[in-house]
Amino acid sequence: MANLVDMLFGCWHKNFSFPMTNKSGRRSPAASLTGTYVVCLDCGKEFPYDWKEMKVIDSKPAREKALAAKAADSARAA
Repeated sequence: MANLVDMLFGCWHKNFSFPMTNKSGRRSPAASLTGTYVVCLDCGKEFPYDWKEMKVIDSKPAREKALAAKAADSARAA
């Protein structure tokens, strides 16, 4: 039931934690995209965070694919 409500309305809060990067241990689903995530301090939802852009990223699949492609291009260039 909570997933249905979240899918319809999502988190509209703007009160986020400081970005956190996982080194080891528990891997947040939000951190699986960029390695860094923030948490909404009002509802507890986790969001991927992009350090280069310094902003919260949408967790929509199209955005995830674009970011993954961008990361792969950066890795090949390095």
